Amino acid sequence: MTRPPKRTTGVDVARAAGVSPTTVSYVLNDRPGQSIPEETRRRVVEAAQRLNYRPHASARALAAGRSDIVLLTIPDLPIGPSISRFVEELAGSLAGHGLTLVTHLLGAHGRPLLDVCATLGPSAVLGLAPFDQDTVQALHRLGATVVLPTNVDQPPPWESAGRLQAEHVIQRGHRRIGYALPENSSYRQMAEGRLLGVTNACAAAGIAPPVVVTMDLEITSSTRAVTAWKGQDVTAVCTFNDETAIVLLAGMREHGLHAPDDLAVIGVDDHPMARFASPPLSTVFFDVLEAGRHRAEAVLAALAGREGNFPISPTNPQVIARSST
Repeated sequence: MTRPPKRTTGVDVARAAGVSPTTVSYVLNDRPGQSIPEETRRRVVEAAQRLNYRPHASARALAAGRSDIVLLTIPDLPIGPSISRFVEELAGSLAGHGLTLVTHLLGAHGRPLLDVCATLGPSAVLGLAPFDQDTVQALHRLGATVVLPTNVDQPPPWESAGRLQAEHVIQRGHRRIGYALPENSSYRQMAEGRLLGVTNACAAAGIAPPVVVTMDLEITSSTRAVTAWKGQDVTAVCTFNDETAIVLLAGMREHGLHAPDDLAVIGVDDHPMARFASPPLSTVFFDVLEAGRHRAEAVLAALAGREGNFPISPTNPQVIARSST
């Protein structure tokens, strides 16, 4: 069995550059207040590059006074295009400041958040929704300098999506509204948050609560849902997300029905395929790139010790009206 090559250490770099390991540490960690000749710095850097030296994470954290890891916890949700774009933008924004994003999927099959935090030792822990105070304190005890967001008084970020959906169809004259709840229980927290937004919008408009029907991403399920809604005189349906809406449109065609004349339909997330649905799907758009940049700015500000209120990342949700409504 071939043994893996030995990891290059700071001692190896020091030997190659003809300096002490302390000097290597000062140069590669750019420690301030050290008068090191430029020729010495050059030799250290060239030796490190030649030996492909990478400081060990724990040593780097010790030198910097904190870890360069930022841990993002993602609930057990569909990892669709919106969340993927958010993670990519957040990772890129943090990388520009020397921080590495690690994602952790919460849920029954994943390791508990506190165990992951204890293993990785991140300097910041982020969530898509606020952490409760017990979790915040536990994360701080494990060494996380920053935990965001923590304002549990704020509504979940997904409530606004349902509210905008309902307001959109109500403004178009619909007074009997349905809601398509996903059958997958893993999505229930987000789906019920969006349902709460629809319900609140209906209440504000003085109309009955939405008629809730559970459906999955199958034609037979969507045709049953259409039958249920038409039986209760529903004229517009707000769906959990765009994928659900697209399947619902297919189920309507099985009944010989068309949107928006027979049943208006609106989704959430502005999935790349939404504009190619038949008819093109109205949806709620989130500026996830702006959200990723904002969350990165909040992390950097907090790590720098700048005080401030760091709310759930703004996403500027807005309705994109297409032919389905």
